[in-house]
Amino acid sequence: MNAPHLSQQDQRQFISGNEAVAQAARDAGCTVASAYPGTPSTEILEFIAAYPEIYTEWSINEKVSLEVAIGASLAGSRALCAMKHVGVNVASDALMTQTLIGAVGGLVLVVADDVGLSSSQNEQDSRYWGRFAHIPVLEPADAQEAYEMTRLAFGLSEQYDVPVMVRLTTRICHVKGVVVCSPAETYQRKNFTKDPARYVMVPGNARKRIPLMMARDLTLKEVSETHPLNRIETGHDNSIGFVASGAAYFHVKEAYPEAPVLKLGFSHPAPIEKIREFSATIDQLVVVEEVEPLLETELRAAGISLYGKDILPRIGELSPQVLTPCIDKLSGKPCEDKQIAAEELFPRPPTLCVACPHLGIYYCLSHIKNTIIAGDIGCYTLGAGHPWNALDTTISMGASLSVAQGIDKGRSEADQNKNVLAVIGDSTFMHMGMQGLLDITYNKGNVTILLLDNRAVGMTGGQNAPSSGLNIHGEPTLQIDFRKLCEALGVKPERIHEVNPYELPTLFKALREEVKIKEPSVIITNQPCVLTERYSKLPPLKVEEDKCTGCSNCLDVGCPAILVSRRETVIKPNGREKELTFVNIDTAACTGCDLCTNTCAPNAIVAAFNVNKINAVEVK
Repeated sequence: MNAPHLSQQDQRQFISGNEAVAQAARDAGCTVASAYPGTPSTEILEFIAAYPEIYTEWSINEKVSLEVAIGASLAGSRALCAMKHVGVNVASDALMTQTLIGAVGGLVLVVADDVGLSSSQNEQDSRYWGRFAHIPVLEPADAQEAYEMTRLAFGLSEQYDVPVMVRLTTRICHVKGVVVCSPAETYQRKNFTKDPARYVMVPGNARKRIPLMMARDLTLKEVSETHPLNRIETGHDNSIGFVASGAAYFHVKEAYPEAPVLKLGFSHPAPIEKIREFSATIDQLVVVEEVEPLLETELRAAGISLYGKDILPRIGELSPQVLTPCIDKLSGKPCEDKQIAAEELFPRPPTLCVACPHLGIYYCLSHIKNTIIAGDIGCYTLGAGHPWNALDTTISMGASLSVAQGIDKGRSEADQNKNVLAVIGDSTFMHMGMQGLLDITYNKGNVTILLLDNRAVGMTGGQNAPSSGLNIHGEPTLQIDFRKLCEALGVKPERIHEVNPYELPTLFKALREEVKIKEPSVIITNQPCVLTERYSKLPPLKVEEDKCTGCSNCLDVGCPAILVSRRETVIKPNGREKELTFVNIDTAACTGCDLCTNTCAPNAIVAAFNVNKINAVEVK
């Protein structure tokens, strides 16, 4: 299907880098787009899904997502796969083989690195995959380049028979800019051609493809040396020159507008000789890269003198406030550190949402002693924080079950009587957790699993998943039955319990009973994410101040709608001091979930309004 052409009026848009990638995919004639949601890349597929001419899907994980795109490419269509940086770890099994096979229709992998760790468990640099997988890497510096380079990537993929990576960072993904789009192109799909010597990667076939990959590396290296995406911008002050790519390029230009810069857009293979020539025109060369000294190491190995991570930080964005003091010290200029000290910032730790179904889980876990709790990646990772402090580990997607199994099997004598629990969300369980549960049952582990089904990929914006029964377009589809799934993975039916996480007594009872059983058990919670349309609010609650005793039990729930109104220190009859904490409830935020009422001994928490009067007004 041909993509519709933009009108002259539509060619100039104010959009983010993620939206620019989506627009580019449509304009390039992309037919299939797949992804697994993960900040900062999530919106790419959400924007692409608005184009009916492109098949889009939320895949079950990044490996499946890339394999879907690979299949579409081999079928002769242009295909795009999007994921965040840690997702490439999951997808790498397929990627490392596909680089030998190459591409038929353009195959583009858009990866979003979370420089600064705004929502990730590490800050890995995806540029390494270009070297490791022998694929070219394009690095946009803004939304306009995200559009242009994504379109270019499809053509490069077909021209050089190779998957192409477009590497974004959080700043590129989310910052908006004016993007001028060019007319959409008509892409003629090819047919699938049987070629087992190329597509069936048994050792004998793979061995024959390696020399072709090596030859392609040499060709791409020559292309990089002269490609217009790698350009030299002269300056008036040649005392210091910079090599930069991505958002770091604009940081350099803002901080040192008069300095010469070699901007890398086609960053791998690196144009070593072009950089060598550039370095000969300046007094000192500084390589500014986020975040690893990857290019720096290659240039040093090539005998090029430079400064890099020996003067620049190896973590976070290299903003002008970070860059300027480092460069000024190098040039001998007096400098003032413009960064705001951490202690000057008002602390605002992240927390779960008002009425989140996970609140009751962590309230219970924080009151169950003698336990080791393995956590996972999702909203529920916040259970490690105040006031619950109810997670002991968080490693990677799906790791909670496998780590819990290892804790169970590797525990010392001192830990033999401790309970081992694993906490995992519905989307994460389907992403990479099912294998861990099978490992536990197969190897006779003693782990209690809390499967928190909120029927959405909550952490990245409430995207649909097989637990929701809706696809990316909101259309009804299969809804997974976790009880049957867990039973199929080896858990005994009597050890599988489904509970309402807002019913604290029921939840407490299930937890206390199951941790005593010396075999795998699963407790499934069954209430939706409060930020999705599947959640139904109840009338809000309030605190009757004359009844509140200041016990602060309700604060242990961790609901952001419960606010401290005052504190008071009293002397108990035994002479000891006790601090009382009195609270009120933000009725505008409260959804009436009733969690706090379960903790309030004096019954000081009541309905904020007369429900009958509200209903009467609604009827009227």
